[in-house]
Amino acid sequence: KFSNGTKDAISAKDISRKEPVGGVIALKESMKYFDADFFNDSKLREMENGAKEFNVPAFRENRRLVAIKDGGLHDPSVLVFKSSWSWSSKSKVKESEMFDYPQTSMPQRPSNDEDIAFMSIIELGELIRTKKITSRELTDVFLRRLKRYGTVLESVITYTEDLAYKQAKEADDLLEQGKYLGPLHGIPYGLKDIIAVPEYNTTWGSKTFKNQVIDMEAFVYKRLKSAGAVLVAKLVTGSLAYDDIWFGGRTRNPWNIEEFSTGSSAGPTASTSAGLVPFAIGSETAGSITYPAARCGVTALRPSFGTVARTGDKLGPFCRSAADCAIVLDAIRGADAGDPSSREIALEDPFHVDITKLTVGYLDSAEMEVVKVLSAKGAKLVPFKLNYNVESVQSILNITMDVDMLAHFDNWQREGHDDDYEAQDQWPVELRRARLVPAVDYVQAQRARGRLIREVQESFTVDAFIGNATDWELVCLGNLVGLPIVVVPTGFKSIEHPPKGNTRRRTTVTTGIYAPPDHDHIALALAMAYQSVTDHHKQRPPIDAN
Repeated sequence: KFSNGTKDAISAKDISRKEPVGGVIALKESMKYFDADFFNDSKLREMENGAKEFNVPAFRENRRLVAIKDGGLHDPSVLVFKSSWSWSSKSKVKESEMFDYPQTSMPQRPSNDEDIAFMSIIELGELIRTKKITSRELTDVFLRRLKRYGTVLESVITYTEDLAYKQAKEADDLLEQGKYLGPLHGIPYGLKDIIAVPEYNTTWGSKTFKNQVIDMEAFVYKRLKSAGAVLVAKLVTGSLAYDDIWFGGRTRNPWNIEEFSTGSSAGPTASTSAGLVPFAIGSETAGSITYPAARCGVTALRPSFGTVARTGDKLGPFCRSAADCAIVLDAIRGADAGDPSSREIALEDPFHVDITKLTVGYLDSAEMEVVKVLSAKGAKLVPFKLNYNVESVQSILNITMDVDMLAHFDNWQREGHDDDYEAQDQWPVELRRARLVPAVDYVQAQRARGRLIREVQESFTVDAFIGNATDWELVCLGNLVGLPIVVVPTGFKSIEHPPKGNTRRRTTVTTGIYAPPDHDHIALALAMAYQSVTDHHKQRPPIDAN
């Protein structure tokens, strides 16, 4: 990389002489053996440099870790073949019992839309159940807000208005017949636009796919429809589920409109934060729930892997509170024949977990206010550190994610659509580099992942721990191991460059509550305990005001 001036230009020429196009020619020839000789010289040079900088060091570290001795005896791959056909469509899976939701005092209907918009699911559900508001009226409120602020935040891809009013009418009609489906009955919500809904575009945030219609019902949509929820919008995903840039712009943070939301669940988090929907569903492979939730000050849950059938990815809710997250999780969890990785997990009821019986660790990165509050609530808080010897955590995730992504978008790359991608320094670079990951080294990465899982399990001597929600090492580790996390708003600080005069713009402060796999109820219970005596999660962002 050269900054300026003659000296730098000469250096560039010198390097060019020392490293002629021979490397590119050799790489171009080798790509023929992989039936992938469609890259131009510029892309091949980028791939060569990327492989040297990222791939090869990761390969060597994983090889050192798991491939030197024993032929894999002690470090088998986590890619395990299952001969059982138990996931076939003919199989019947017993569903877990529903949670026992807390009773709420009879809320009064607020006199203005904004107060309604920032009510919790539990409160809105009680208004509907007691017929103080109809689902149709509630749908009106949130569609008005979506249309007022959706363009400001660049958070909405498609308004599902006709479907919303149809589903709202069905909810109201059922209630008139004396049938109440539960706390999501008649509640509006949004879906990240990687989730298929018949007759509506599923764009994946990409200009290449912006007219795509996948004529099927995603599992999570079917679950929410069965619970009586009302879909009002398909919300922004960063292009092909990466960051916050999409074919229509870049999603903004309601707490500071000059800042972007991060992603890739950009629309769900920004819309929930701004009170455009009571809740939304996002997804995560590597930080796509935790990062935007932290940036926009939203409570969010990344569930244990397999808790919610993806027929796609790890799906989780963005909500006003941890209690709302628990309610949504209860509706969407479960196994689906289309997703062999999904499971019926016997979660305990988070509303009835006795936190005084829990030992909770806290990392150096934990927000100490959370530690003090949970200690005062009766939990046993202890200093904690995760001990593991795998040094290639981040590269294991990158190799796994990029190769898997390329397998899905192989044809997209072969046809040159990566040249049309919205952010050229993102997927195009990573997926070209993924072409240079040998199958052997992909499997070695999965063996190293298996060792990481075992080491984290042995080190996990507490019931849960508190730590930074956006530390990249923890994000990678949590996704590789399958740890559930609840992102919890814990306060605010001043923005770096405030506008003139008084401003309500803030930088949100959050923390993460992590639990072992399949123990989402513990993380949720601790988050609910914290939020029962704090109100950071109830604050309203200025959106486009000062």
